[in-house]
Amino acid sequence: MASQSRAVVRSSKVGIIGAGVSGVAALKQLAHYDPVVFEAGDCIGGVWKSCSYHSTKLQSPRKDYEFADFPWPNRDDPTFPSHLDILDYLTSYAHRFDLFKYVNFNTKVVEIRFVGGDGGGRHDLHQTGGDGEYGALLPGRPVWEVAVRPNGPESTIQWYEFEMLVVCTGKYGDVPKIPEFPQKRGPEIFKGKVMHSMDYCKLDKEEATELMRGKKVAIIGFKKSAIDLAVECAQANQGPEGKPCTMVIRTLHWTVPHYWVWGLPFFLFFSTRSSQFIHQRPNQNLLRAFLCLLLSPLRHAVSKFIESYLLHKLPLQKYGLNPDHPFVEDYASCQMAITPNDFFPEADKGNILFKRASKWCFTTTGLQFLDDNTRLDADLVLLATGYDGKKKLTDIIPEPFRSFLEYPSGVMPLYRGTINPLIPNMAFVGYIESVANLHTAELRSIWLARLADKKFKLPKVEKMCEHISQEIEIMKKTTRFYQRHCISTYSINHSDEICEEMGLSSWRKNSFLAEALSPYGSQDYKHME
Repeated sequence: MASQSRAVVRSSKVGIIGAGVSGVAALKQLAHYDPVVFEAGDCIGGVWKSCSYHSTKLQSPRKDYEFADFPWPNRDDPTFPSHLDILDYLTSYAHRFDLFKYVNFNTKVVEIRFVGGDGGGRHDLHQTGGDGEYGALLPGRPVWEVAVRPNGPESTIQWYEFEMLVVCTGKYGDVPKIPEFPQKRGPEIFKGKVMHSMDYCKLDKEEATELMRGKKVAIIGFKKSAIDLAVECAQANQGPEGKPCTMVIRTLHWTVPHYWVWGLPFFLFFSTRSSQFIHQRPNQNLLRAFLCLLLSPLRHAVSKFIESYLLHKLPLQKYGLNPDHPFVEDYASCQMAITPNDFFPEADKGNILFKRASKWCFTTTGLQFLDDNTRLDADLVLLATGYDGKKKLTDIIPEPFRSFLEYPSGVMPLYRGTINPLIPNMAFVGYIESVANLHTAELRSIWLARLADKKFKLPKVEKMCEHISQEIEIMKKTTRFYQRHCISTYSINHSDEICEEMGLSSWRKNSFLAEALSPYGSQDYKHME
């Protein structure tokens, strides 16, 4: 048996992998179990530390990105906090609730082994508990063994064992997603430099400026990281010696000016009070259901209004950047990007250029676009092509559980965005997206802690699997980009259902009118007793 062949350093009820935003949220709620947290980096914060440029800022107002019991001291400040501000906020939160004592920094998880089941490490693939029930999260005996390797030239692998494991490694960072190319048409033939945005993040401001100054730069991508890169490149190439950078765009998404984000929750109110609410819970919260019935037909009109506004305020048509899909599809998939102040002004000065291309490859001197067989000379190619979050999981999750994380739809199958019904005593926090990721992680961490405390029971495994399938089908009808597992359109409905499953009221405001018409925020969930 695995547990008999290795010396275990420590046995604990709860283990948490990752100390980013989701890991910190889970740690705070599970702190009464004296958890052990493994963090590969040297500080908390996750992508805010490892995947941020010097210019990276939050894409929403700070009061939409705060813990319910720890508001920003200047929460009404209209400026968007920088990544350093967010790291300071998270650090203050961890100090306030004495969380650092649980975290093992510079400690990377290299292997996980299942030692539960029938006592021999074998797991019944059809049930995680008796009679089709999921079973207790804390069964009173070790279920998982975790191997970690501390940083250091002479470090050795250490083993821990836990009753429950919470995985918070996130969807971003660590494993870059690199495009695939035909043989002899990839970066190996390019005479210039190729760098993924993950490696660019490791440069300080002076190094980043020197990398791009006076260079012909091609940036692959058109999401937030690519847009920020383009602005930094334009700033590094001011003056007569500067050269423009070119953004290579495969799929267009709607961009929103930074000053308009404050009004977005109100405009998208019609989406959050969606028809899913009526279809799934026809007899509950009748006031909301009635308003939803009235307002749902306006969803398409609201989306059209937003599109018209953006086309009027931003030079999207001038540069051929207007998407051919509705705005609401990008909102529903968390795909829209907030443009920095100087993005379009730099484009107007000719410092940022745009090239649409669905297929491209490298040449010795730059890029070749296979759509029209044109070429682009480049000295530096920056890949803002995202991260492979699933690979981070499959590298450490053992079989057969690894295969349970795959789904024909491409969406990671999680009940309440947290529990895979076929994987015992393991939870996942931080794998669904919304317009308020911190709040999304915190609410699910509260739900998870109450579940561990046995304050409520999960539905049977079969029912949870059915719920996941229904949720995925609803997302498919909302956006063609459903694989990102974004719940922005239905975030209030998800929160309502989570509250009700915990035995708490889903009505978080003080009046019917506020409940029906006011936007929801983290402060509405401050008191969850």
